Amino acid sequence: MTTSQWLIIGFVGQALFGARFIIQWIVSEKKGESTIPLAFWYCSIGGAVVLLSYAIYKEDPVFIVGQSLGSIVYVRNLILIDRKRKSMVGAENEQLEN
Repeated sequence: MTTSQWLIIGFVGQALFGARFIIQWIVSEKKGESTIPLAFWYCSIGGAVVLLSYAIYKEDPVFIVGQSLGSIVYVRNLILIDRKRKSMVGAENEQLEN
């Protein structure tokens, strides 16, 4: 890939990563309270992966470590959200059976 193509990839990653804040702001305004929607975490992961690719290309260890560690947090949050959703569905099904 050319340097120009890598710059485009870097800017796309940054745009994806930045979009998460816009999404969070819009959803919070609609709800009238601070909230972090599921789309925030997906944008975080997508942006982090693209930015990590760019950081590896640039051979920037600070950027690589930052995006790698952030990705772990974003994935973990999605796991926790899914676990909570499943437990809530299980509790609802249990109440229906009783």
